[in-house]
Amino acid sequence: MMNKVAALYQFLRLEQPEAVRAEFQAACTALGIFGSILVSPEGINGTIAGAPAAIDAFVERLRAPTGDRPAFERLEVKFSTAGAAHFDRLKIKLKREIITFGQSVDETTRLGQYVAPLAWNALLADPDVVLVDTRNGFEVEFGTFEGAIDPGLTSFTGFKDFVNERLADAKHKKIAMFCTGGIRCEKASAFMLAAGFEQVFQLQGGILRYLEEIPPAQSKWRGACFVFDQRVALGHGLEIKSRDDHANFLDTARGNIAE
Repeated sequence: MMNKVAALYQFLRLEQPEAVRAEFQAACTALGIFGSILVSPEGINGTIAGAPAAIDAFVERLRAPTGDRPAFERLEVKFSTAGAAHFDRLKIKLKREIITFGQSVDETTRLGQYVAPLAWNALLADPDVVLVDTRNGFEVEFGTFEGAIDPGLTSFTGFKDFVNERLADAKHKKIAMFCTGGIRCEKASAFMLAAGFEQVFQLQGGILRYLEEIPPAQSKWRGACFVFDQRVALGHGLEIKSRDDHANFLDTARGNIAE
């Protein structure tokens, strides 16, 4: 039987992240769930896999409050499938940020405008749109959207320098951004809006939601989407791409499977 996979995140102020980590460790162990979750004072971010009933039970648990945390009512979650061999360890880690950027985000932060996958192609057809891939360079090599700018990042923290150096004259333009699951765009859009950019858009649910909902014949995506787990890369319909297709990238990818 194939495992159910949940890629999830939410920015939510956690006053007791250590207690939340302990809760997740105990719950995932009891449910037989594997994968990784980052817990920080600004929220949670992770990809987990297990029996469908176990994943459903854990996600339902997240959406209910406990004595140590509020409910994750706005949890961004995407489901797919994978074989048991793709997830064989459980890692629940405490971090300062759930995606390292050097700038915290909470539910009061002003973010970019969400664009659903079904409306994304229309936005990209606008000649005034500047399309930006917020991911690291090795991820872009696996695949990206037609016409997207590759900032050439080696880490997400470098995105601020990219904006300041290469987009300084584009504050009046429409900026459309995308990333794997949406989380990096949350921080990137918050930074750009605070820096004076007027119109910032972000692909809701990220590339994964787009590949899940948009059929290949209508897709503007080219290549595969790197993911930070042992599946390595996914295609349309969130199907696992052959590892042989990406053999040249695997050593680099393994060194970057952290967040």
